[in-house]
Amino acid sequence: MPKDLVIVESPAKARTIGRILGSSFDVQASMGHVRDIATKGNKDDVVRGVEISDGAFVPRYSVIRGKGQVIKGLKPAAREAANIYLATDPDREGEAIAWHLIEAIGIDASKVKRVVFHEITKPAIEEAFANPGKLDTDLVNAQQARSILDLIVGFKLSPVLWRKVKTGLSAGRVQSVAVRMIVDKEKEITDFVKKEFWNIDALVSTINTSSIKSTLVTINDQKSVISDKNRSDEVLEDLGEARFAVSRFETRESTRKPSAPFITSTLQQDASRALRFSASRTMNVAQQLYEGKAIEGAEVVGLITYMRTDSTNVASSAYTETRDYINQKFGSAYLPDKARVYSRRVQGAQEAHEAIRPTSIFRTPDSLKSFLEPDQHRLYTLIWKRMVSSQMTDSKFDRTTIDINAEGTVTKDIYGFRSIGTVPKFDGFRVIYSEGKDDEEDEEGVQQLPRFDRGQELICKGLDPQQKFTQPPPRFSEATLIRNLEKEGIGRPSTYASILNTIRDRDYVILDRGRFHPTLLGEVVTEFLAKYFTNILDIGFTSEMEKTLDDIAKGNAKWNPSLMEFFKPFDETVEDVLVEAPRIDRRELQEETDKYCEKCERPMVIRLGKYGRFLSCSGFPDCKNSGPLTIGVACPKCETGELVERTRLKRNTRFYGCINYKSLDCDIAVNIKPLSQPCPQCHWLLLPSGQSNARCASKECGFRGPIEIN
Repeated sequence: MPKDLVIVESPAKARTIGRILGSSFDVQASMGHVRDIATKGNKDDVVRGVEISDGAFVPRYSVIRGKGQVIKGLKPAAREAANIYLATDPDREGEAIAWHLIEAIGIDASKVKRVVFHEITKPAIEEAFANPGKLDTDLVNAQQARSILDLIVGFKLSPVLWRKVKTGLSAGRVQSVAVRMIVDKEKEITDFVKKEFWNIDALVSTINTSSIKSTLVTINDQKSVISDKNRSDEVLEDLGEARFAVSRFETRESTRKPSAPFITSTLQQDASRALRFSASRTMNVAQQLYEGKAIEGAEVVGLITYMRTDSTNVASSAYTETRDYINQKFGSAYLPDKARVYSRRVQGAQEAHEAIRPTSIFRTPDSLKSFLEPDQHRLYTLIWKRMVSSQMTDSKFDRTTIDINAEGTVTKDIYGFRSIGTVPKFDGFRVIYSEGKDDEEDEEGVQQLPRFDRGQELICKGLDPQQKFTQPPPRFSEATLIRNLEKEGIGRPSTYASILNTIRDRDYVILDRGRFHPTLLGEVVTEFLAKYFTNILDIGFTSEMEKTLDDIAKGNAKWNPSLMEFFKPFDETVEDVLVEAPRIDRRELQEETDKYCEKCERPMVIRLGKYGRFLSCSGFPDCKNSGPLTIGVACPKCETGELVERTRLKRNTRFYGCINYKSLDCDIAVNIKPLSQPCPQCHWLLLPSGQSNARCASKECGFRGPIEIN
């Protein structure tokens, strides 16, 4: 009797599902997508592989190179099977893969059964196979529309950039908007003008209490604004003999609520903050946890639910299990009266999906440590803690505010000082998890403030004036860029990691000390696109396009008319720009340096070539002198060379190695740009770590700590 055929995307997923279903099923892997829009164009194509017929887009598909053998292997099994279960991922991408499998293999539609599950566990798989459904053609159309739309933008815009800016460049519907966000942020920082201001702290106490710090916040009930040292000195003189007295003492109980279970974007953000994982690294590890790991001997089971999701929904059985665990482990004080249910917070969220959570809360991180690789264990721990904490009680703390008034001896102005202290009262969910922060924020002091009475006089033991300057907005990290893309409705869960990789691979941005900086190339391309293709670079327009794609997925819009509405004006703009826009002067793509050509003594500039950035004479083409891009750091290994910037061609990522790597076989190399100063302990390379710390590149040394970064 022939076996029923089950097709999934990956061998790992196939092995896990095969063990659950047993020997009566033949579980095979498609190895991802099997078809894509044809790479060979025809003369009638409006973009490669797509033509317009009777006012509608008609894509032409072909089997992806290397997948012919996969299709050939699946066809006999499909012919013999009585039923064919398509068990691809539960999203647009998975639905499209399932549809392409039907088309490529030529599967009899009467045999096809679509099974959808959000975790690879025995109960979930058995339930899915007991209740198969049909292919969701709306999701297929949405994915088809997304692919054609991205192809239209890339296929049409990239040649414009080749002719008008530089050969080999590319543009994308979403990637170009992400680059613009980074470029705009850099402009904010560049245009920011620091303003001086002064803070004044008073150290006050009674005869019987210890001193507390209180900060000047108002003058005559108006916000205190001290803009320079002269004004600071005037205030200090006025307060020299002033009497300090308590005007308000208040203690209130405050609470903090736990965060919702992870969705794709929040997982990527918190893994970036807590684990220093890139978005792509997070998704790769999460994929491994989802597809299944061998635990407790021979058992292979998926450890987390599907990791590409924008919904915070959680199955009722998971609520029950999590609450049981909390009650057993922490007691009833940590368990709310009822399960916490989190509402949708993302544009276009698919409510049928679940949040990212462990498939069983009772599989604690400690119980799995010996079965998981280090990265897997660290990410699983983060997911597990987030899910458990999401169902725990609020944390509670007492927030005490002390307002203190002092009357100026000269001006009679009333100076208002304030002290704030927070004291933990009940840890609640924080006993297990606290969400990380993206940027430094002012923290209220965790201190026990003494009890004062209103009107009570205080002793001022000293005044401390501090010069400060306003600070520009921080640059985007991976976490904050993903958060901003999500907030603006740009991209979707499955695309964030690829967006971040693409903009770096194209050399439009670099990631330095965990922050995105635009390259000169990124700035020039963004300025060009913003000038001639306003809609493509417009955040609101791109967000609306995402909403349209979501409407197609829900069956509320037709994909062909929606694409045609975008294509016609866009195509006309492309033709106009090709004719009218001038070519960018190549000198605009050159970065100035403080070096001079040893041949003609003209300034050397930084140019971008096929093999990355390099030094070139500004007199090119009259003078063709060029060389590697040195970074001003001596090589500690050979002691005669200098470190230069290089590019790994296969991954298009930068690294820094010795200029003598060929002549002296000096193989020193680091992925992070070293600081100019050497390690204070061993004089090896010193690498930045965060915003104000550094670490030695030598594992033998192990130096790590704060350092003044030049």
